[in-house]
Amino acid sequence: MSVAVDYEQAGELKIGQVGIANLRIRTLDVERLTEEMRSRVQRAPNMFGRAAVVIDFGGLSQTPDPVTAQALLDGLRAAGVLPVALAYGTSETDRLAQALGLPLLAKFRASYEKADGGVEPVAAAAPKREPAPAAAEPARTSRPGISAAGAAASTSVGLIQSAPVRSGQQIYADNRDLTVLTTVGAGAEVIADGSVHIYGPLRGRALAGAQGNTKARIFCREFHSELVAIAGHYKVLEDIPKELRGKAVQIWLEDEQIKIAALD
Repeated sequence: MSVAVDYEQAGELKIGQVGIANLRIRTLDVERLTEEMRSRVQRAPNMFGRAAVVIDFGGLSQTPDPVTAQALLDGLRAAGVLPVALAYGTSETDRLAQALGLPLLAKFRASYEKADGGVEPVAAAAPKREPAPAAAEPARTSRPGISAAGAAASTSVGLIQSAPVRSGQQIYADNRDLTVLTTVGAGAEVIADGSVHIYGPLRGRALAGAQGNTKARIFCREFHSELVAIAGHYKVLEDIPKELRGKAVQIWLEDEQIKIAALD
């Protein structure tokens, strides 16, 4: 008598890094780093509260000892984020990760969902992933390894999003500009390797230059954004002058600082 065998897995394992922010340590001051992170969480709890964070010690001349590194992890958890891994660096980093019981991530790359629902790696973190609405034009397959210097030159014909981008949705313009003809709602996210143009209210998050293009810009008709970022540099709504809220603005990067100015 034959016995039916169930070959279906109880859990499906997929490899990818999604929704992970990268914290590059420049000064190993645990108290200062903890307070900086606590301030970020307090100013933008929906963005940073309980966010997964990769700790990158590559900016230091010496890898910290396990006791100091553990104190940093504890401080960051107390501040409201969740350290989940160390960024790959040296053999000392590998040993530190083992001592802390954390994995190493060889490359820091977050995964965005393309408009057709596939997963595409880019160099920025996004906290939430949802398939884009049917009205969105399918994004093309990206060319990995695009440099910051060549990003602007290689940007192709832009992606046009005609339907409103609603809460929980994400639109990603792969290797090109993104134009949204209507609204980007609170909790929604629009991302482009080039520039982002929004011909309506921006209430969610807008990220331009996702592959590192520092020349990318964000333009919108009515500015209420939760967060804006260019090439990984960001500002949250609480950091933006009140006189610019509700205005038509342009946003650009200058000397590694986000600049925002009214268009009218």
